[in-house]
Amino acid sequence: MSEENFMDNGKDVKSSATKVDPAVPASLTWQRKIDSEVKAPREFALTAKEILQMAPVGIRLWFLVREEAAKGRLAFIDPFSKHSVTSSHGVPLGGIGSGSIGRSFKGEFQRWQLFPPKCEDEPVLANQFSAFVSRANGKKYSSVLCPRNPKLAKQESESGISSWDWNLKGDKSTYHALYPRSWTVYEGEPDPELRIVCRQVSPFIPHNYKESSFPVSVFTFTIHNLGDTTADATLLFTWANSVGGDSEFSGGHYNSKLMMNDGVKGVLLHHKTANGLPSLSYAISAQETDGISVSVCPFFTVSGKQNGITAKDMWKIIKEHRSFDDLDASEASTQSEHGSSIGAAVAASATVLPGESIIITFSLAWDCPEVQFPSGKIYSRRYTKFYGTHGDAAAQIAYDAILGHSQWESWIEDWQRPILEDKRLPAWYPITLFNELYYLNSGGTLWTDGSSPLHSLAGVREKKFSLDKSQSSLKNIIDVPQQQQNDTAVSVLEKMASTLEQLHASTASNSAFGTKLLEEGEENIGHFLYLEGIEYRMWNTYDVHFYASFALVMLFPKLELSIQRDFAAAVMLHDPTKVKTLSEGEWVQRKVLGAVPHDLGINDPWFEVNGYNLHNTDRWKDLNPKFVLQVYRDVVATGDKKFALAVWPSVYVAMAYMAQFDKDGDGMIENEGFPDQTYDTWSASGVSAYCGGLWVAALQAASALAREVGDKNSQDYFWSKFQKAKVVYEKKLWNGSYFNYDNSGSRYSSSIQADQLAGQWYARASGLMPIVDEDKARIALEKVYNFNVMKIKDGKRGAVNGMHPDGKVDTASMQSREIWSGVTYALSATMIQEGLVEMAFQTASGIYEAAWSETGLGYSFQTPEAWNTNDQYRSLTYMRPLAIWAMQWALTRTSNKQKQFGLEPEVEPEPSSLMKHDIGFSRVSRLLNLPNEASAKGTVQTLFEYACRRMMS
Repeated sequence: MSEENFMDNGKDVKSSATKVDPAVPASLTWQRKIDSEVKAPREFALTAKEILQMAPVGIRLWFLVREEAAKGRLAFIDPFSKHSVTSSHGVPLGGIGSGSIGRSFKGEFQRWQLFPPKCEDEPVLANQFSAFVSRANGKKYSSVLCPRNPKLAKQESESGISSWDWNLKGDKSTYHALYPRSWTVYEGEPDPELRIVCRQVSPFIPHNYKESSFPVSVFTFTIHNLGDTTADATLLFTWANSVGGDSEFSGGHYNSKLMMNDGVKGVLLHHKTANGLPSLSYAISAQETDGISVSVCPFFTVSGKQNGITAKDMWKIIKEHRSFDDLDASEASTQSEHGSSIGAAVAASATVLPGESIIITFSLAWDCPEVQFPSGKIYSRRYTKFYGTHGDAAAQIAYDAILGHSQWESWIEDWQRPILEDKRLPAWYPITLFNELYYLNSGGTLWTDGSSPLHSLAGVREKKFSLDKSQSSLKNIIDVPQQQQNDTAVSVLEKMASTLEQLHASTASNSAFGTKLLEEGEENIGHFLYLEGIEYRMWNTYDVHFYASFALVMLFPKLELSIQRDFAAAVMLHDPTKVKTLSEGEWVQRKVLGAVPHDLGINDPWFEVNGYNLHNTDRWKDLNPKFVLQVYRDVVATGDKKFALAVWPSVYVAMAYMAQFDKDGDGMIENEGFPDQTYDTWSASGVSAYCGGLWVAALQAASALAREVGDKNSQDYFWSKFQKAKVVYEKKLWNGSYFNYDNSGSRYSSSIQADQLAGQWYARASGLMPIVDEDKARIALEKVYNFNVMKIKDGKRGAVNGMHPDGKVDTASMQSREIWSGVTYALSATMIQEGLVEMAFQTASGIYEAAWSETGLGYSFQTPEAWNTNDQYRSLTYMRPLAIWAMQWALTRTSNKQKQFGLEPEVEPEPSSLMKHDIGFSRVSRLLNLPNEASAKGTVQTLFEYACRRMMS
């Protein structure tokens, strides 16, 4: 396969004026028939050996979950609570970081993530599109445009939504997905002589930092009349006043009519969120144009004993009259009662002549401007920079989306088309490449406006303060003329924000806010958070972001730099607060100076980092090298010298911190016999292929970054250390056909690790020199391909993490026997960089076969971290699979003939100069050393594991 002229899909696409037909799906899409059988994914099970190994962790985790629940908080992981699992997911709604609403390929609205990390999986069945058709020959058809859900049988009320016409079979209707768009083609349903196409689009637009933050989606319906008679068609959009789960029954919600310019009509649904969460409002709307009339039903009872028209009544009215114009309903409904659910509806009607088509456009927007964490800190979302923070913007967002979505789609079309039309790519690849981006919407993403948080009183109980707002000044607000009058609540809120911000100024300085690294005049793009996974509730898990970050640096590089600034600030953060590790049961400091944190926290991100406490990650060997490598890669990608200068001190400190793990002074770090890296149940001892390779690459990257910032002494120093470590790495691990897992001499040391060339991957991706001989890299990759890939279901599942040289899967731990989707994508990117392109696509196709194909395991739009050789998943909806964009990065950089930068010093540095710099570096390193008494593994844990090994041997 040729590698030339691959399109750089990260380019700015905002200058397009391409006209896109909403009725025509993209040339390549992920497809399902609406009546497709839904197979339930099977969750992983531990072996007897693994149960014994992990029993102490499980017991401590059980107590942690209970302790956090008693505080009204979530633990970073809760394997004891079951949640709904389905395989019917499709393209979700909304932009980035403003909340997400999922949608199934059958048409149901599900997986509600409006208040991350909270996720409500179950669909709200009243939320539907429906179609009604009357023909001149007297024939009539009506149906919800979604198959009947079996759970409707449990609806007791005859006046509820179960009374609607659920007539769609779905056998002739096809769903097409190419994130961020989807198309549902209803072929002859409900009218056999009608074709209805619904195109859904959300504003996910690369290099666009405005519209991409909007909480909105647009649904454009194209109705084709294929019959010989005129068809009077009505489309109905119904929406419950709910944010998922049982929220619709909490009471206090109300709806009101909405009428705006340009024929946009709709309903506002005001949701009084319970359990201390911020309030939210929805706007559902449609546009009235020539030949299309729009009417609304602002209120109907979905279920319960609420007074007013019922769901059955509403359906009957629209079915008989095609309009709500004669509906006797008040402009605003009364508040919903506790235990009752209310909804609203928007109807659009048109007459379609034989052989003609009409287009009807609906939009759904929501406005929840605040994000509040359990710590009490409140942040404003990014989109509020354009719509304000008052919570009254849903209508305007919906209106703007209806008028502006055609431009979004033009931008999206120009971004995606070159890749879709590249015939050298296997068809599955562009489809999967774009659809894996769903996670940047559905991964619990939050995007703030970059300002300091507002602190609720819950967070300042022990501090004295005054708003210093006299009654006379409040009177001045009230006494001004009405047309000039400010809202009193707004004024008070502004004063509270100002006072509390001053109160916490000193606290904010002790945080991982990367915005303090911005120079005056630099754009504050805001802070960006996303979860490690829906089940693993930690923000910006860094060892995983290492893989996923290629998607951000290619498509939203300013967000990637924002994350890196946050971690650069976190490197300099020291938090001596004691936390208890689950693996050893020991109390350790939350975060020490110089260590890159595992994550930015759970309950108080940026201020309380390292929500993960399975291990003491201050002793992990991959986090600091990954930070250095990502920073340099991002400098190469963006050319941002100000960023490089701002984070350089943190890079230097991060490198100095790692020196303490070179126990024998040979220039190479050693693992400490516990899972001290991203494979957090898979131990390594001594020099390891994974962490050792990352360290060698990081030394070279540190030298390269020092050159960028003009630090010649550091450039020479890190280059000399790179040369020394590179020799040790190959000498201690290369066995003639691959790099051993580690050099401890254990029976697992010779395991063939799929991820053994992670350091080589990042070095090459950043234009650095290879860290191992290129011939050895290819030989090792061929070994991995022949063993880890092809010996697992003929290459149709991806690369298993560990494989013994005898062709048996490594069962040293749960993770050694797993296939990690993101690691397989990264492995494939490594293959591309080494010229093994066909092998790369064959390897990555196993992930497509398992996760995305119709004969696969049902993981579409919820790609898990892992599955094992028994086809059992672990951790659905996970961050790491975004690493497929590392393949696109590799294809792009390879096609552009990226040259390795000349890093080797032109003049050999004097030994005295290197020695002088080593003295300074060593002083910094010694100050960062962890206490000697810190044990990587407790005595009780060691004895327990020894007993387990004896029992299982």
